[in-house]
Amino acid sequence: MAHDGQDVISGADIVIDDLLATTRSTLAPVDRLLEAAKSAVRATVSQDGKVSNALVEENQTAAHGLAWLATYAQSLHQMQLWAEKLDADGTFSETEQLIHQIAFGEYLCQISGGIQMNQGEILRLHDLGVSTTDQNAFSNASITTLQQRGNSQAARTRLVELMQEQSANITVGRSGLDEELEMIREQFRRYAVEKVEPFAHEWHLKDELIPIEVINELAEMGVFGLTIPEEFGGFGLSKASMCVVSEELSRGYIGVGSLGTRSEIAAELIIAGGTDAQKEKWLPRIASAETLPTAVFTEPNTGSDLGSLRTRAVKDGDDYKITGNKTWITHAARTHVMTLLARTDPQTSNYKGLSMFLAEKTPGDDANPFPSEGMTGGEIEVLGYRGMKEYELGFDGFHVKGENLLGGEEGKGFKQLMETFESARIQTAARAIGVAQSALDISMQYAIDRKQFGKSLINFPRVSSKLAMMAVEIMIARQLTYFSAFEKDEGRRCDVEAGMAKLLGARVAWAAADNGLQIHGGNGFALEYKISRVLCDARILNIFEGAAEIQAQVISRRLLG
Repeated sequence: MAHDGQDVISGADIVIDDLLATTRSTLAPVDRLLEAAKSAVRATVSQDGKVSNALVEENQTAAHGLAWLATYAQSLHQMQLWAEKLDADGTFSETEQLIHQIAFGEYLCQISGGIQMNQGEILRLHDLGVSTTDQNAFSNASITTLQQRGNSQAARTRLVELMQEQSANITVGRSGLDEELEMIREQFRRYAVEKVEPFAHEWHLKDELIPIEVINELAEMGVFGLTIPEEFGGFGLSKASMCVVSEELSRGYIGVGSLGTRSEIAAELIIAGGTDAQKEKWLPRIASAETLPTAVFTEPNTGSDLGSLRTRAVKDGDDYKITGNKTWITHAARTHVMTLLARTDPQTSNYKGLSMFLAEKTPGDDANPFPSEGMTGGEIEVLGYRGMKEYELGFDGFHVKGENLLGGEEGKGFKQLMETFESARIQTAARAIGVAQSALDISMQYAIDRKQFGKSLINFPRVSSKLAMMAVEIMIARQLTYFSAFEKDEGRRCDVEAGMAKLLGARVAWAAADNGLQIHGGNGFALEYKISRVLCDARILNIFEGAAEIQAQVISRRLLG
C-alpha cells in the first residue's frame, strides 16, 4: 500500500504532495486575516483612539473571537515548525504527515467557516467585523487543497490504522522534544502505568485523597522541586520538563498530575517575590515535599475578580490576624502552608491593597481536617478532580507571623500572584493534554475490543474519525503548550502564549472526553467505566486557572494593545 512515504487507499493519495510547502504557503494569508481582524475589532472597541474596557465588554463576542482566531493562527505556526523540525531530522513519517495535514485542513476550514469556541458558540469572521473583501482574500491554491483534501475520511482512517500498528509508542506521532525530555516522559509514563492508572478510578469512585505513599514516591522522583533552582534543593529543570511530567502524570489521573501545581505556584511566588530568608527557609522544604502548600486566593463572591477580595489581614504587633472566607481551595486539609492573598489596606477596594502571606497551618486528618486555631473548613463535593478534594475555609483571627509576609512588603500581593500566572497556565495546558490523551487511550482500546454488527467499533468510520481527531488536536495543543514553555524558559513574556495553550488545551480535553464517552455508548454513562471519570475530570479544565472567557479576555486585550 505504500510508496515513497505516500499511502494509497482505494487508489487515492492520502498524504498531500509537497505537504510542507503547501502548509507553509497558507501561513501568510492566515496572518493577513488575523491583522484584518485585529484592525476591525480595534475599531469596534476603541473610543477617542484608545481601546475602551467598556466597549470590549460590550463586544465580547468579537473581542474573545479575536483571541480564538489568534490561537488558531499560532497553532498552525507551531505545527509548521514542528513538522519542519522533524523533516530536517529525517523523522517526518507518514503518521506525522497525516497529523499535520489533518490539523491544517480542519483549522483552515474552521477559520473560514466558524471556530468552535465551545459547544454552543461558533465564531465566524463577520462576528469580528472582517470585511467581505478581506474574507474573500483568505484564499490561495494551498488553502483550497488543504480545506478540500487535508482532513478527509480516508486520511483519518489511515491515521487510526497507523495508531493501531504503533500502539506501543508513548505518543501518537513524535513530540519533537529532545532525547532528555523524552527520557523524562518515559520515566513518568512508566510510573503512571504502574502506580496510578490501576487505582485512579477507585480513588475517584470512593472520593478518596490520593494516598500519601504516592506523594512520597513523587517527592523521591523530584516532582515537587522540578523547576526550583538547585541551590534551594530542586532540580533546576525547564518549564518544558514540567510540561512533560504534568502531561504523563495527568494521563494517569489528573489529581496526581496536579499535585505539583500547588508547589509550582508557591515556589514561583517565593522565587519571584520572596526575601532571601524566605527562599532559604521555604524552597528546600517545598522541593522535598516536607512542606505541602495550597493556594488560598478565591472567595465566595469574587471568582476571577481577585481585585475585589475582602478577606482582611490586620496588623497585630509584628504579626497579622486574618479574618474572612475563602473557597475552592484544593488540597487544603493535609497541607502545611497556605499562599494566602488578603487585604492589608482597608481603605482600598481594588488590587492595590492586597498582600500575599505564607501562612503556616497544621495538617489535618479525616477526624479533624483543620485543627489550627482560628481556622475552620468544610469539603465541597465535586463531580471530578477529586483526588485532593476542594474546601471552603473560614478565618477568624487566624495568626500569621510577620516574617511570613511575602517579600516583607504590603500591597504587592496581586502583582506577585500575576507573576505566577504564566507558569500555572502552561502547567494546566499540560494537564489538559494528559487528560485528553487518557480519553484517547481508554476509548481506542474500547473501540478495538467492543464488537457490534460483526466487527470492532474501530472499523466504523465515524468512530475512527473521532479517535483520529483526538490524536490530531492533542498534538496541536501539545505544540502550542511546548512553545509557551520554551518562551518562559527563555525569560520572555508569554502570558498570551500561555493563555492560548490553556484555552485550546481545555477545549481539546473536553472534546476528547465527550467523544470518548460517545464511543462507549451507554456503557460510557456507567460509573464503572473509566471514561465517565475522565469526562468529569476534563470539565474543570475550562474553569480553573482562569475560565475560558477570562483567558480569551486577557489574550484579546494584549492583542489589541
